[in-house]
Amino acid sequence: MKKIDFYKMSGSGNDFIIVDNRDKIVDETDLPNFIAKACRRKMSVGADGFILVENTDTADFKWRFYNSDGSVAEMCGNGARCVARFAYLNGIAGPDMLFETQAGIVYAQVAGESVKVKMTDPLDLRMDYSIELKNSSLSISSVTTGVPHAVIVKDMIEDAEVIQAGREIRFHDMFAPAGANVNFVCHLKDNIIEIRTYERGVEDETLACGTGAVASAIIMARKMKVKSPVYVLTRSGGYLKIFYQENDGKYHDIYLEGDARIIYKAQLWEDAWKDD
Repeated sequence: MKKIDFYKMSGSGNDFIIVDNRDKIVDETDLPNFIAKACRRKMSVGADGFILVENTDTADFKWRFYNSDGSVAEMCGNGARCVARFAYLNGIAGPDMLFETQAGIVYAQVAGESVKVKMTDPLDLRMDYSIELKNSSLSISSVTTGVPHAVIVKDMIEDAEVIQAGREIRFHDMFAPAGANVNFVCHLKDNIIEIRTYERGVEDETLACGTGAVASAIIMARKMKVKSPVYVLTRSGGYLKIFYQENDGKYHDIYLEGDARIIYKAQLWEDAWKDD
């Protein structure tokens, strides 16, 4: 019976299965189905995402990142922090590293359980525009921080209709065909904000979203003058820290910092991905 070594890791409650695939140990046949099966909660390991670490000539390594439904995502901030610590612990890279993603080359710095990654500069920042939903219109802002995000500002985070409204916005024609992650954000005080996120590919609320934290920090910096570093309280109860520079309305040198926890190291058996 085939067995695949893996790490289970968590970044602020966003959890991932990470496999060293430099020797091509994962079968490419029907890969999205394999990943979706491994990411099932209760029936398998369960995870928000699946990461393959592979060889490249352009950086220390490259990753292939998949959502829990087997779809490809260009970038994941919490996954990036986890894979950086994985690479360091397994001798794939030093504490300062570069790795290749679909969103570009990412720089990461590992310091114990804490990892800081340099994010791609945000694109397509749009503020305070209206979209039509089934039963109402809604004012949103949006920005691409490696992946597209919609951001809705709330007075109280518990008032957010994360599943219902989040799903409708995620599949809205305005963001077709790729869709968008949807963040509900509340300004707590000073440079502290709180978010809840509906993630495409997971199709549910997650405990944290790194690129969503960056998107929400940028929107709140523009809208409410929240200063860097922005502390983002996630649904897991942990904080992500977002650093940014701003010149003439343009945001750059974006960094995401937070924990990257090793939950366990184990082996996937074929039972983990076999058909029901």
